[in-house]
Amino acid sequence: MPVSLIPSFLIYCYVGAITPGPANLCSLATALRYGRGPALRQWRGLFTGFFLVSMTSVLATYFLGAVLNQYTGFLSWVGAAYLLWMAFNTLRSSSGPEGQAPEAPGFWSGLLVNLTNVKVMIFCLMALSSYVLPFDGSFWSLLAVGLFLPFTGPLANLVWLFAGAALQTLFLNHRRAVDAGCAAALALCAVSLVLPH
Repeated sequence: MPVSLIPSFLIYCYVGAITPGPANLCSLATALRYGRGPALRQWRGLFTGFFLVSMTSVLATYFLGAVLNQYTGFLSWVGAAYLLWMAFNTLRSSSGPEGQAPEAPGFWSGLLVNLTNVKVMIFCLMALSSYVLPFDGSFWSLLAVGLFLPFTGPLANLVWLFAGAALQTLFLNHRRAVDAGCAAALALCAVSLVLPH
């Protein structure tokens, strides 16, 4: 990945990780309902699930890389469209976080959340196919980014988990400002994907 894309990639990782999604809302709801201990047990499953999805994405991107490489321009546009769609939906959302804590939170419920989390799947595939594959399709480059990705979403899960009620209150009280900032960052990432480097 060119050095000029690293800021865009890091913004993509930050916004994709910190915005509300199934794992973040699950962490928040579990911490609010059951406390830090059960939420941390569940977080271990979230981390493991994210890691497994990331490694599966590395393998899929690597083995389909020759096929995907001819379509990277198209995939960049698809990725940009997805980011703009996320930005639009972030701006138009108006209610607070939805979702309920699982009845018995733990490792397996966290693992299941991220193994079925489409946001994580798309996040990993887009990071690899848009930021790495067009510039270096080697397995080691994909693996290096794939190993970095599990430290983005799960760290954001910890932010939601530990901030708990304080973050929820802040988010609800300043929802439009937070949404506008996240939407602007997503739009910036989308533009950087399709501009010539």
